[in-house]
Amino acid sequence: MDTRFPVLSWRALSVFRRNLLVWRKLALPSILGNLADPMIYLFGLGYGLGGLLPPIEGMPYIAFLAAGTVCASTMNAASFEALYSAFSRMQVQRTWEAIINAPLLLDDVLAGECLWAAAKASLSGVAILAVIWALGFVAGPLAYWALPAIFLTGLCFAALGLIITALSPSFDFFMYYFTLFITPMTLVSGVFFPVDQLPAFIQAISAWLPLTHSVALIRPLIFGQQPAHPLLNIAVLTAITLVAFWVAIRLARRRFLA
Repeated sequence: MDTRFPVLSWRALSVFRRNLLVWRKLALPSILGNLADPMIYLFGLGYGLGGLLPPIEGMPYIAFLAAGTVCASTMNAASFEALYSAFSRMQVQRTWEAIINAPLLLDDVLAGECLWAAAKASLSGVAILAVIWALGFVAGPLAYWALPAIFLTGLCFAALGLIITALSPSFDFFMYYFTLFITPMTLVSGVFFPVDQLPAFIQAISAWLPLTHSVALIRPLIFGQQPAHPLLNIAVLTAITLVAFWVAIRLARRRFLA
């Protein structure tokens, strides 16, 4: 396997631009599709279940859930783009092969795909953020710092998704990733309830999960509060992004260049 570090250039932006131009043709259905599922959870659980619960961490349950939904929506959008859409371009449409016959490296292709997935996921996260702002749950200027945190979350899960894409023989393979990783992580990372309500050994596992650090970073910012450990959260998300992206490139090189 090629163990060289990624060789990146500004040409990755050409891949980003190509994906953007294609997406623009179906932008509205894509945005609505990304918003529908988190909105159902937000209003269904937030007002339904929330009416039965006391305030959590000093806020109504729907506000607590809304901040977690921003993170989960960003994660899901980045994952779907880096998995299903990227795999379609790689395996079905053979777009990656066509691109690397131009003066672009495979590394540029993956960098462009990662940036595009993160940007598209950020759009989904910001759309949810706008909805909860309209509901009156966003407070203080610190909420603006949630925007780069949302993008970092998108980058992290885009890089993780590209690992699975580089390994996958078919679309069916992605079911294992969502069933064994994404769904359990959503349940134990503080999206629906505080992590400290979980058993100690689950809390220990949760502390290593990227979504946990995303929630711990973004939720306080949305409510105008200082996160407890912002540098740790940023460092963990950045480290996972860099390592996952490097692994994804190594696997893609083995798939295309071996």
